[in-house]
Amino acid sequence: MLIFDAHLDLAMNALEWNRDLRWPIPDIRRSERGMTDKNDRGNGTVSLPAMREGGIGLCVATQIARYVKPENPLHGWNSPEQAWAQTQGQLAWYRAMEFAGKMVQITDRKGLLAHIDAWEIDPEKTPIGYILSLEGADSILSFDHLEQSREQGLRAIGPAHYGPGTYAYGTDSDGPLGEKGRQLVKEIERLELILDATHLSDTSFWEAMDIFSGRVWASHSNCRTLVPNERQFTDEQIRELVSRGAVIGAVLDAWMLIPGWTKRVTRPEKLKPTLEHMADNIDHICQLAGNSLHAAIGTDLDGGFGTEQSPIDLDTISDIQKLSGILTERGYKETDINNVLSKNWIRFLLETWK
Repeated sequence: MLIFDAHLDLAMNALEWNRDLRWPIPDIRRSERGMTDKNDRGNGTVSLPAMREGGIGLCVATQIARYVKPENPLHGWNSPEQAWAQTQGQLAWYRAMEFAGKMVQITDRKGLLAHIDAWEIDPEKTPIGYILSLEGADSILSFDHLEQSREQGLRAIGPAHYGPGTYAYGTDSDGPLGEKGRQLVKEIERLELILDATHLSDTSFWEAMDIFSGRVWASHSNCRTLVPNERQFTDEQIRELVSRGAVIGAVLDAWMLIPGWTKRVTRPEKLKPTLEHMADNIDHICQLAGNSLHAAIGTDLDGGFGTEQSPIDLDTISDIQKLSGILTERGYKETDINNVLSKNWIRFLLETWK
């Protein structure tokens, strides 16, 4: 069964973590023994072989590079130019994986349909397909750079990440888009890019919804009703996204799955997050929507965390296929499960790329 994961920071892991994602997970973990520079060293869950083992033949793969001002305590790059250069390096990695025959970039309807056909015929020999997305827009130096990114294959963009950014307020902050942000949102619409509502603060979210008339999705977001934190969507926000035909990808970062988690402190064995908690978020979105057409998967696995902050019943990304059985046990029909695992994202892209 083809699975579509709408949020993986593959190039970030390759360049900043120095992980060769062509290796099996045990080899990557073994190469990181004794390393302490990153919180999740030795705990990685994502590699191209693991994706293939789990049937994840399609993903949204990110470019991500945050610009931080001197007073900002968050990790990031000290200038927008450095952030831009980092995203270009990440693009070069994706190109290298294409050259190696491991990945293929998908930018339009024809390419998407051809990839799905190839995967159904011979998934073992078909490269993993990826749609390029920019997580946080701080690296966009000008709208000419945004147009250049579109020419390079960029098809989705989230204006914010963590904290106050150049164009919008993100997670752990709140405020309006501002003039630059409003201009960016209109450029996203003009260029017919997908607006990713993930990470937008509440105020920035609603302002973006007011002024944006294009296609919008949420690549990796959960439900605030289940875990009270502003990183999650309220029911009102979910209904707004549903009304726009959006799809929302459930995420597997444990602090977003279960209440009471303290990042970098709580251990999985204490609160025992599982894939059932992911299913809870999927089910909540389906109940609000009244159907299975708006819930999907956006794991964010290895997005700065590994098994130390993941469900206890997940060792690698290949275990995401367990979700099918979980949804079956909850009474979901095969059609609904297929919607969640891949068809909702595929339908969204086919409609967007008409």
